[in-house]
Amino acid sequence: MHEQSIALLNQAVADELTAVHQYMYFHFHCDDQGYDLLAGLFKQTAIEEMLHIERLAERALFLKGEVELVAAAEVRKIHDVKEMLECARQMEEDSAKLYNQLANECGANADSASKKLFEDLVTDEERHYDQYDQELDNMGRFGERYLALQSIERSKTRGAGRPAE
Repeated sequence: MHEQSIALLNQAVADELTAVHQYMYFHFHCDDQGYDLLAGLFKQTAIEEMLHIERLAERALFLKGEVELVAAAEVRKIHDVKEMLECARQMEEDSAKLYNQLANECGANADSASKKLFEDLVTDEERHYDQYDQELDNMGRFGERYLALQSIERSKTRGAGRPAE
């Protein structure tokens, strides 16, 4: 009865798993480059995407379906911070569009609970988009100085004897 919704939920799980992997990859590389604020943003977004997976999986299981934990795509090996932010912004835009479509499909199949779940995810993905868009705007306005300030902040923190997070 709910096979279509289960398939759509698993499609979203695959999308979210891809995001988790990509954002953790970006987190590791930003951290390695000394960009603590951006590293933290990528890590926090990855955690929020994991929570999305949990909500999607719970709904699929409620519908008596299976949860497929297979990422939709491979991690893109990007080391340039601006390219990371552009990639993240595009991923969030694509996810918001996808989840709008999936919400409509669930609504057409008389599954209002899954429809609402997808609508809620759209709100989160749009917020993530806005965060990455703001970071790109900061880079555009401040250029390399924006990244340099993050590195200096890390140096000050470590110089004061506080460990990096």
